[in-house]
Amino acid sequence: MIETTVSIEGMMCNMCETHVNETFRKKFDIKKVSADHKKKQAVIISEAELNEDEVKAAIDELGYDYLGISSKEYEKKGLFSKKK
Repeated sequence: MIETTVSIEGMMCNMCETHVNETFRKKFDIKKVSADHKKKQAVIISEAELNEDEVKAAIDELGYDYLGISSKEYEKKGLFSKKK
């Protein structure tokens, strides 16, 4: 699993977060997405790495400013996570 963080400028409220979340769910094969207007980012969990150009296009389509993307191996945290 891959955790992708997309930096986004222009989200102002919870409704903005909802628009970003819905767009990612519709356009990409993802497991989870959580946008946060205060942190100016969306965190996405997916099986495969997302295409940066497609992510940028999706953000631009919504009228927000794409600032960048970073990806790393996703580590599940919590009570039932596996210890290595």
